[in-house]
Amino acid sequence: MEIEIARCVPADAPRLSAVARATFLETYAGIVAGGDILLFGETTHAPHAYEQLLADPEVDLFLATMEPGRTPVGYALVCKPDLPVETGEGDLELKRIYALHRFHGVGLGPRLMEAAKAAARARGARRLLLGAYGENHRAIAFYGKHGFVQVGTRVFHVGENFYDDVVLAAAL
Repeated sequence: MEIEIARCVPADAPRLSAVARATFLETYAGIVAGGDILLFGETTHAPHAYEQLLADPEVDLFLATMEPGRTPVGYALVCKPDLPVETGEGDLELKRIYALHRFHGVGLGPRLMEAAKAAARARGARRLLLGAYGENHRAIAFYGKHGFVQVGTRVFHVGENFYDDVVLAAAL
């Protein structure tokens, strides 16, 4: 199974939207209320939202695909930080990094992480931050393997509900 990771182009917005909705549902079904998941998909993960992100020169988006037909199986998004911790000139945020569960354990996550870190380094970043659901122990362990440590907390809003996240950072 050959998975390609490539920097996104504007035509990738529908694929990004599809994999973002699917991975968000897979990750948070049973944790986040169904209506909130659907609303988040229709807004935050809508194709037009990814079109806007792809038009922003300060955003790096990567899409993991496989044949047939460049089927999307994961993605990563790096941008300016929007987290409730002190940030500086050399900071960027790994706002999203997701892979379909079927592709966990095959090396896709580390490859997406390396693409994100390389993009951040290319922009001159010295630190990469991210927010993760505080009860997502598997994700937090993955981030720990990649040098991330907790530097704060935040409350994350999805639909009508609020969730406790940890804020993590890794030196680049």
